[in-house]
Amino acid sequence: MDVVAQALADPIRREILRMLRDRTATAGAIAGAFPVSRPAVSRHLRVLREAGLVRDVQCGREREYRLELGALAELEAFLRELHATSPWHRRFDALETEVHRVGRQRRMATAPPSRNEVKRRKETA
Repeated sequence: MDVVAQALADPIRREILRMLRDRTATAGAIAGAFPVSRPAVSRHLRVLREAGLVRDVQCGREREYRLELGALAELEAFLRELHATSPWHRRFDALETEVHRVGRQRRMATAPPSRNEVKRRKETA
């Protein structure tokens, strides 16, 4: 997961992955899309390949790259875990509900009786 996260940390590598989302592309086509040198793009592609985010196939003199999403599974699972509601949140929510309920009961017990309640008491007495 760390290798994948490090590979995704660079904006050029993220843009390469976006390029490869819809179609395969040769190394030359990828390099032509960026204002950095071809060797720099080649290094970016190597990092992505070593992280398992892209796969390359030799097509004649060119290498064709395609996106590999399987490498993201562990990172996606980690992010889902972070977004998940922890058991403590449910417990704290229940505690908050109970605190409000008890507070409402105490206020009702110490509040002066309403006019309707006074009238009802007189009628029953």
